[in-house]
Amino acid sequence: MAFEFLSLAVCVGFVLLALFVLALFYIVSIFNGLISLRNNIDKAWANIDVLLKQRTDLIPNLVETVKGYMKYEKATLENITRLRTSMMNASTPAEKAKASDAISAGLKSIFAVAEGYPDLKASANFLELQKQLAAIENQIADRREFYNDSVVLYNTRIKSMPDMIFASILGMKDKEYFKASEDEKKAVKVKMDSGKAATDGGINVSEAAKKKPWAKKITKKRRSKSK
Repeated sequence: MAFEFLSLAVCVGFVLLALFVLALFYIVSIFNGLISLRNNIDKAWANIDVLLKQRTDLIPNLVETVKGYMKYEKATLENITRLRTSMMNASTPAEKAKASDAISAGLKSIFAVAEGYPDLKASANFLELQKQLAAIENQIADRREFYNDSVVLYNTRIKSMPDMIFASILGMKDKEYFKASEDEKKAVKVKMDSGKAATDGGINVSEAAKKKPWAKKITKKRRSKSK
């Protein structure tokens, strides 16, 4: 009888030990999974931040290259310089996303206006800067998507049971997306009307339309089409 009781106790002990090991393994796997997701977000953000800095560093070179050709585009160049400052002062992903979208709009405006300056388009420095900036824009778009997908996965995990229990214990909170809100997106539209640019992304190119021969040709074409 005593032997049977001892055997039963040993079996129960093994079962409890096995359950404890399984529970410990499960807890460790959840912990490691959450840490891995958080590290992926940090890594993805670091990659984006490097690209944002590279683009920011190229903007002064672009301004110096084009200002000798774009004599009537002072507002455009001043605006892209101001946007660069906004990017440097941004701290959160949302703030940097807003500034990044504005810079993208500003660069598109500069490259669009550059179409009316054949000498500028033939400049080797300008073409190289345009190529580098276009490549960086594409990389930012790709890494932005990967970062936001990682944030979605992480934020979903820390709000799901039982992960949310461990996330709460570890002090894990929602990560911020790298995107501007709908209201902020409205502030990065490129403005083609007269007056100074009033928003982060507003680029005033009206002076070029008034003073450049290429702009007059475009106006004539539009008028003929409307007729």
